Amino acid sequence: MNKRVLVTGGVGFIGSHLCQRLMREGYDVVCLDNFDPFYDPAIKRKNLEDIKATEGKGEFHLVEGDIRDTVFLEDLFRSSSFVLVIHLAARAGVRPSIEQPVLYNEVNVTGTLNLLEVCRGFGVNDFIFGSSSSVYGTNRKVPFAEKDRLEAMISPYAVTKRIGELFCYTYHHLYNLNIFCLRFFTVYGPRQRPEMAIHKFTRLIHQGERVPVYGDGTSRRDYTYIDDIIGGIMGAVRNLRGYAIINLGESEAVPLRQLISLIEKALGKKAEVEELPEQPGDVPTTYADITQARSLLGYDPQMGIEEGVKRFVRWFRDKG
Repeated sequence: MNKRVLVTGGVGFIGSHLCQRLMREGYDVVCLDNFDPFYDPAIKRKNLEDIKATEGKGEFHLVEGDIRDTVFLEDLFRSSSFVLVIHLAARAGVRPSIEQPVLYNEVNVTGTLNLLEVCRGFGVNDFIFGSSSSVYGTNRKVPFAEKDRLEAMISPYAVTKRIGELFCYTYHHLYNLNIFCLRFFTVYGPRQRPEMAIHKFTRLIHQGERVPVYGDGTSRRDYTYIDDIIGGIMGAVRNLRGYAIINLGESEAVPLRQLISLIEKALGKKAEVEELPEQPGDVPTTYADITQARSLLGYDPQMGIEEGVKRFVRWFRDKG
C-alpha cells in the first residue's frame, strides 16, 4: 500500500510539479486546492490535466476546499490516513499583500495554524512548510543564511511567512512534530504564475509591449529553477526529522537587467523598457546560502539562469 501525502496548493505552479514527482516515486497524493481567482483558475485546471496525465505508481485525488475552513479540514483528515502534509497553499505576492494584509493573514497565518492543529489532532507527525526568501527583507548580509537576524521584513506577505515558521517551531516543540520550513528563492520554470517576473517579461517582450522596470534595474534575485526546487522538497521528504529552516535557492544573484537580456536573447526580440519608481515591499537583493540544504537534504541545484530561461521560453512558446 502506497503512503498517502496531502499537498496543499497542489495544482499551483510548484504544487503541480510536486504532485507529479510524488506520484512517479510511488506516493498516493491528495491534492487540496481552492482554485482561488488571484490568477485565472483555468491555468490551474490546465495544470490539473497535466497531473492526471502523469504516469506513475501513485494515485491522485483532488479535493477542493479552503484551509481556513476547520470543519472541512477535520472531515478530510478523518477520512484519510496521511503520513505527511506538504503545505504550499498561500496567498502569494509581495505587492498585493500591502493592499490586503488582513486577507493575507487569514490565509497564510490562520490557514497554516489550522493545518498544524489538524495534524496534531489526527496524529500526522510529519509536516513540510513552504516559506519564502521574502522573510530576509532588506538584510544587508549576503548570501542569506538561515541563522541571520530577521529584523527588516518590509511586506505583510513576508511577515505572514515568518509567523508560519514560528508556529511550526511551536508545534514541533510542544507536540514533537517533525517540521522543515523551506525558504524558496524566486522559483521559475514551466507553469510559473503569469504575474511573476520571468513569465510577465517574456509575455510582454513577445507581444512587443513595454517591460516595467522598477528602480534602476540593479536589483538582484536568486532565481531557482522548478526542477531544483522539487529536488529540494523531495530531499526534505526523505530526510524529515526534528525541526529546521532551510534555504532552497540557486545561490546566484542575477541583476534585473541581465535577466531581461537573457529573455531577449532566448526570444530573439528586443525589449522596450519602461523605467518606473521603486515599488513598496520590493527588496534590493535575494541570495541564498544553501550550505544547510546541501548537508541536510543532499540538495544540489543544477540549472543555471541562462539555460533555465531558455527552457522557460521554449515552454512559453509551446503552450501557445
